[in-house]
Amino acid sequence: MAAREKLTSLGEAISANVHQGDTVFVAGFGHLVPFAAAHEILRQRIGGLTLARSGADILFDQMIAAGAVSKVTFGYLGNPGIGLGHAFRRAAKEGSIEIDEWTNFSIMLRLHAARMGLPFMPSRIMQIGDQPSGGKDLKTVTCPYTGDELAAIPALVPDVALVHAQQADAAGNVQIWGVDGDTVEGALASDRIVVTVERIVGRDEITAAPERTRIPADRVSALAEVPWGAHPSYAAGYYTRDDQHFFDFDKVSRDPDELSAYLDRWVYGATTRQDYLELIGEKTRAALEAGLQGRAGS
Repeated sequence: MAAREKLTSLGEAISANVHQGDTVFVAGFGHLVPFAAAHEILRQRIGGLTLARSGADILFDQMIAAGAVSKVTFGYLGNPGIGLGHAFRRAAKEGSIEIDEWTNFSIMLRLHAARMGLPFMPSRIMQIGDQPSGGKDLKTVTCPYTGDELAAIPALVPDVALVHAQQADAAGNVQIWGVDGDTVEGALASDRIVVTVERIVGRDEITAAPERTRIPADRVSALAEVPWGAHPSYAAGYYTRDDQHFFDFDKVSRDPDELSAYLDRWVYGATTRQDYLELIGEKTRAALEAGLQGRAGS
């Protein structure tokens, strides 16, 4: 695919690659969480989704509250460092979503199997402790070398991955640094990859630091430049985590009506990127950027 076909608007990237009923891998592990891309899914009213991720945060809660989710495949789901995912908890209690709970590591194994083109990964995990009684109908395999019986952890192949990164060139070579969690495994396990970045850079900047190129251009389905696309999470080298936003979300998400008002303001009402930046506020953006002094590019 030519570079001009990959570099597009966020709206076009989502409409062309995310469909009703898809399994969506949501990248980021506290860092580089693709809030902007997911919010565009909600604005386009794409639903019936299965969301997959090892450690899920308030973005899952927002999408569940919006009614876009039919199933979650995860290892952890909550408001990191603060508390519960309240919309998730309500949906689980009501039985309105299907819950497919694993461990963080077993999600990684499932994604790694898919990335390698394998049907499963052999492992001793989920054969000990209380995991076997967690409702998983896991198959087993016998090791041809030792004769040991091992769990066969099935591959997880998402239809599409949402990834936010620091930068990419117009061809789609995506550079990520800092904590990446299961981002690369999940992206490369997926059939399609939608990438948003803080900025588009020239090829010279990409080739100057090849070790930062974590997703190659040939795997990227669509690319959009979306500044502050990970807010309220953080982007190493650009801005720190908006802790106050996470605390505020904990409060509003306890009440369905307040959460609905939050979505109206931060998702449905922010139809342009400038709308969203104005909601954050110039003072808050400056403070989050100032938190990186002496650490830019780290």
